[in-house]
Amino acid sequence: MSEKATKNGMTIKLKIWRQARGARSGGFIEYVKKDVVVEMSLLEVLDLVNEELVAKGEEAIEFDSDCREGICGTCGLVVNGVAHGTHAGTTTCEIRMRQFRDGDTITIEPFRAKPFTIIKDLVVDRTAFDRIQQKGGFVSMNVGSAPDGNAVPIPKDAADWAMDAASCIGCGACVAACPNASASLFVSAKISQFAVLPQGDPERSRRALLMIAQMDEEGFGDCSNHGECEAVCPKEISIQNIAKMRREFIMAAFKG
Repeated sequence: MSEKATKNGMTIKLKIWRQARGARSGGFIEYVKKDVVVEMSLLEVLDLVNEELVAKGEEAIEFDSDCREGICGTCGLVVNGVAHGTHAGTTTCEIRMRQFRDGDTITIEPFRAKPFTIIKDLVVDRTAFDRIQQKGGFVSMNVGSAPDGNAVPIPKDAADWAMDAASCIGCGACVAACPNASASLFVSAKISQFAVLPQGDPERSRRALLMIAQMDEEGFGDCSNHGECEAVCPKEISIQNIAKMRREFIMAAFKG
């Protein structure tokens, strides 16, 4: 970083995908943002660009965000060709400008997948995930009041597996990274988190059959074990869950 950049902030070039609402195609537009402070997040830089656009009477860049704390995954963007950016185990909102240099160009575009229709600019429709979740990503059986913590003995490895799978935030980065636009990592996490727990056992077969069927209906591709999904997942969900999902589906299919 240059001495000037250290004192006055960096100058960053942004190539951002712009697409009008309802349009079938769009394109990249380049913006230049000066005085970027290294402590800023990438989303804060986008906020500043939008302030300048609005001040000039131009239309602001639309993008999603919510918690901005790396929890919800709403901020999912493709940054320099990688879903959520090139740092492992992080969401887009956790990208700090300290990882860039003065004069760098950052390319920002929406998640690309047929089931994720672009609504406008960087915003995509991810309600396909909601419909999959509604098919069985829950426990609806009446389990009564909360039991004592030790009343239902669950092996530690099962509890750890369930907790790791449950950390999926449904951001869709796995779909954006997969060359087949497969949602297998997301769906397998939602199936696995209940499959190993006694509370999820009564609906185990139904859950696997319905969620996988809905995934196929939404138009997601098949998993071909590239592993790109695991590489970009901000919660580092293991692709072992996909193998678990396949076993659950086969057992459910045999039960009829």
